[in-house]
Amino acid sequence: MGRVSLKVAPNASRSELAGKHGDAIKVRLAAPPVDGKANAALILFLSEELGIPRSAFRVVSGETSRLKLVEVDGVDSAVLLQKLGG
Repeated sequence: MGRVSLKVAPNASRSELAGKHGDAIKVRLAAPPVDGKANAALILFLSEELGIPRSAFRVVSGETSRLKLVEVDGVDSAVLLQKLGG
């Protein structure tokens, strides 16, 4: 199980990886930060980007914050960072 820190910027023009932001990976999301839509969009985006099923992802910290800790089953943290460009 791997973990990765993400800095999420909702309401972007499109969803994309945006490089590093301190110790976190910055992710721009097209979804608004309302009623969990940004979290759902984040999980979907990461799932498609990494080719891992959505059920393997969990937001373990930062549910209502822009700084989130996401846990992924079956993948090492180092592999996650490498695939996300960190």
